[in-house]
Amino acid sequence: MIHIVGLGPGNIDALTMGAVKLLGAYPLYLRTEKHPTVNYLMEEGIAFETFDFLYEEAEKFEDVYEGIKEKILALAGKEELVYAVPGHPLVAEKSVILIMEACRKAGIAYKIYPSVSFVDTMLEALEIDPISGLRIVDALTIEEETPDFSKGSIITQVFSPYMASRVKIALGQYLDDEDEIIYVRAAGTEEEVLRRIPLYELDRQKDVDDLTSVYVPPFKGRYDFYSFMRIVERLRDRDSGCPWDMEQTHESLRRYLIEESYEALEAVDLKDYDALAEELGDVLLQILLHATIGKEEGEFTVHDVIRAVSEKMIYRHPHVFNKEKELTADEVLVQWEELKKKEKSEESLSDSLSGISKYYPSLSRAEKIQKKARKYGFDWDEISFVFNKVEEEIEEIKEAMEEKDPEKVEKELGDLLFSVVNLSRFLEADPELSLNRTSDKFIRRIRRMEELLLAEGLTFKDLPLEELDKYWEIAKKDEKN
Repeated sequence: MIHIVGLGPGNIDALTMGAVKLLGAYPLYLRTEKHPTVNYLMEEGIAFETFDFLYEEAEKFEDVYEGIKEKILALAGKEELVYAVPGHPLVAEKSVILIMEACRKAGIAYKIYPSVSFVDTMLEALEIDPISGLRIVDALTIEEETPDFSKGSIITQVFSPYMASRVKIALGQYLDDEDEIIYVRAAGTEEEVLRRIPLYELDRQKDVDDLTSVYVPPFKGRYDFYSFMRIVERLRDRDSGCPWDMEQTHESLRRYLIEESYEALEAVDLKDYDALAEELGDVLLQILLHATIGKEEGEFTVHDVIRAVSEKMIYRHPHVFNKEKELTADEVLVQWEELKKKEKSEESLSDSLSGISKYYPSLSRAEKIQKKARKYGFDWDEISFVFNKVEEEIEEIKEAMEEKDPEKVEKELGDLLFSVVNLSRFLEADPELSLNRTSDKFIRRIRRMEELLLAEGLTFKDLPLEELDKYWEIAKKDEKN
C-alpha cells in the first residue's frame, strides 16, 4: 500500500489531520527536502528519506520523475509506505501521476491524502476568484503555451534564475517589457512575498527558489487568436454587427481572399516584413470570415479547419511525427506526393491533374499540370525540344491569323503560352514571378519616359511610335546604368 500525502504550501496549519497521522506511521519518503514543512518533521523527530539525489544525477526532469516512480514501486513491493510531496498530490505533481498509473497497471493499492495546494494559497495571496478564468502553467513547458489575454495565468516551477529567464523570454513573445506581472514567493507561509514588477525584471529577482511562482494578470486591449475570432463574430452579429460584413457570403468574399493573398506576396517580394505581418492579418481575417459564415450556416467551424489541416500535416510528415528514418529534402517531396495521391485516391494521371484547382492563376495552373505530368514520365528530357515547340506554336498562330479565324488564333495563343510555361519550368524560373517582374520593369521604364518627355514639355500623345521608341531605349539604358 502506498499512502500519497500532500505536505501543503509550507504552513503547518495547512496540513490535514489525516496527513499528520500518517507522517510518522510508516516509512516516509519525500520527493524533496526543499520545503518548509520538512522543518516540522525534523522538530517532531520523524525520520524520512528524500529523492533529492535524483535531481543531481538525472539529465532532465522527466528522468527524475521516472526514477522516483521506479524506486517507490520497488519499495512498495516490500513495505507499506508514505510518499509525500509539496502542496496537493494532484496539483502539478508529475511523479504522483506516474506512480498512480504504474500502480493501476501493477495492481498495487494506493490512496491520496489531499491538502491545501499552492493554487489555493496563490488565490488567497493574489485575492482573485478563479471563476473569472484562470490558467495554471508549468514553467518547464512555457515555450509551448499560447497567450489568452482574457484569463490570468499562474506559472509554477519557476525555481531558479534560469527558469525565470525562460519564462521572461517566452512571455516576451507577446507581452511588452514594461508589462506588469506579479512575482510570488512562499505563498501561504510566514515568508510570503508578493512583488509587482515589470516583465523585464523577472530574472533579476534575488530570492528565486523552489517556492517561486509568477502570476500574469488578464490584459485588456491585447488580442490572441480567439479574441480575434470573437471580433470577427461580432462583425457578423445580426443585432450589433457591421452591415457590410453581415451581407458577405463565401462567394462574395472570393475576390478579397485573392487580393489579400497577392498583397501579402508583394510584401514578401519587397522584403517589407512590417507590411507582411499586416497583410497576413488581412488574409487571416478572410479565413475567419469564411469560418464564421460556415459556423452560421452549419457547414463547418474554425475548429474543423484547424483539425483538418493538423491531421493533414501529421499524415504527410511521418518522418517528423512518426520517425522511422531520416529523409533528405528531395525524399520528403517524393513521400509528400505519394501520400497525397493515396489521401486523395489518385489512381491515374488524369485523376491527379483533375485535382489541380481551376482557380489558380493560369500560368501557375499550367506549371502545376506540367509538373504532375512529368512525375508520370510524360515530359521531354531536353530543353531543345521545348524551344522547337515554342517556335512551332508561333508559326501556328501566324497560320491562324492568315486564315482570319479569331477562335483558332486564341486557341493557338493558349498553346504558345502553355509552351512558354514549359520553357520557364525547364529554366527553373517561376512564370508568374517572371511575368510580374517584367510588368514592373515595363512600368518603371514608362515612368522614366514620362520624366524625359515632361522635361521637354511633351507627352506620349505628342509623338509617333517611332519617336517614342527612342525614349524607350534611353529609359532602358538608364535602368541598366
